[in-house]
Amino acid sequence: MQGGHASVLLAESLELLAVRPGGLYVDGTVGPGGHAAAILERSGPEGRLLGLDRDAEVLESAGERLRPFGARARLVHADYRAIPRLLAGERADGVLLDLGTSSVQLDTPERGFSFRAEGPLDMRMDRSGGETAADLVNRMSEPDLADLIYRFGEERASRRIARAIVAARRRGRIRTTAELAGIVRSAAGRARRPGLDPATRTFQALRIQVNRELEGLGPALAAIAGCLAPRGRLAVIAFHSLEDREVKHAFRELAREGFTLLTRRPLRPSGAETARNPRSRSARLRALERAEAA
Repeated sequence: MQGGHASVLLAESLELLAVRPGGLYVDGTVGPGGHAAAILERSGPEGRLLGLDRDAEVLESAGERLRPFGARARLVHADYRAIPRLLAGERADGVLLDLGTSSVQLDTPERGFSFRAEGPLDMRMDRSGGETAADLVNRMSEPDLADLIYRFGEERASRRIARAIVAARRRGRIRTTAELAGIVRSAAGRARRPGLDPATRTFQALRIQVNRELEGLGPALAAIAGCLAPRGRLAVIAFHSLEDREVKHAFRELAREGFTLLTRRPLRPSGAETARNPRSRSARLRALERAEAA
C-alpha cells in the first residue's frame, strides 16, 4: 500500500514476469510505484527498471517511493506507447502495464475522476494539455455524446443521458463531477447491477475518451512485445471489458507469431485481495512470453 494505493495482483504479476536478479524491467504505467518497487527488490542488487507514467503528479510520488533504489530506477514522464523509443534498442526481460486509474487519481477531488467527491470535471491523466471531460460534455453533439457513452461505457441509457446533458448545458456550462453525476443519475434511473452507481458507466466513457485509453492499444502491445529479450515477458492488467478485449486479441495475434500465452484465461484477484481492496475486483491479468530464439 502506498499513499492509499494498493498494487493490484502484485504477487501474480511478479510471478508471471519471472523477475530475476540483474534483469532489465519496464513498468509502463508506474503509478505510485508499488509494482516497480517490488520488481526492483526482486531484481536486486543489479536489476534495473525503466518506469513511465503520463501523470506527472503521480510520477513524482513514484520518485519518492523509488528513491532508495538510486540509479537502478529511471523514471520518465511519458505514455507507455513510448517504451520502444525509450528502450532505444535495448531488450527488456519483462514489461508490466497496469492500465487502470490509480487510487491517487480517484481519491483526489481536483483531478475530477470520481463522482464520490465534488471537483472540477477534468479526468486528464496528463494535465499538461488536451481536452477535459467538461470540454467534451459541453461541446459534443447529442448523437456523438450518446455514441460515446454507449461505445465506451456500454451504457444502455446512453441516449437519455446525452439528451439530459444537452438540456442541462443550455442552462449553463456543466463544470463539476457532482453536477454531471446528478444529471446522469436522473436520466439513467436505477443501475442494472446492485451497488453500481448509475453514473459509473458514463464517467468511464468520458475518462476513456479524454485519455484516449484504447487508441492504438493493440499495435502498442505488439511493438512492446517486439522489444522483449528472448524468454522476456509482457504482463498487462486491464480493468474493464473493452480494454481486456483489446489485450486478448493482441495477445492472440502475437501467439500466432511465436509468442507463448502464459494465461489462457485472465487471472483475477483472490477473494482476500478484493476484501482488502474492493477496487481490484474488476482487474484481469494476462501475460505472454517471447520465444527463446528471438
